[in-house]
Amino acid sequence: MTCIKRAPAHAVAASSLAWLALVAAGAASAQTGPQPRLATVDLRAGMHVIKAELAVTAEQQMTGMMFRQTMSGNEGMLFVNDEKSARCFWMKNTLVPLTIAFIADDGTIVNLADMQPHDERSHCSKAPVRFALEMPRGWFDKRGIKAGFKLSGPPFVAGAAGGAPR
Repeated sequence: MTCIKRAPAHAVAASSLAWLALVAAGAASAQTGPQPRLATVDLRAGMHVIKAELAVTAEQQMTGMMFRQTMSGNEGMLFVNDEKSARCFWMKNTLVPLTIAFIADDGTIVNLADMQPHDERSHCSKAPVRFALEMPRGWFDKRGIKAGFKLSGPPFVAGAAGGAPR
């Protein structure tokens, strides 16, 4: 007879993030053009489902959306970091206009910034965060989503604030 012991909720959340990070890390390789599609996670913004690619490694994050020619309506890229800090992004070699959401551990949007293609000015979080989500420019506006709105999904599970392994 096998006995199965349930893990505490925080352990389940941490293992979910660990799995997401490992899957995303496996897709890393040297980039000379657009980054190949990364592993994805479904996030929710109210009734809207976002298919977010996971940029977890330093290489994936440095490449981000650079050189990509298009971005579908409900697709984005979620940057996942181990530690909270002020996060800044620019649009060097990025061809499509984006809006970035800087996100607290619980999924609350701290602030949003619209970014223009090829713009090398920094767009920064207003508070230390671990997550940033890039979406097609205007995506949040069209849905009435502003700072303070709470997203949901595996990265934002309670107890997962300890950092995603790489």
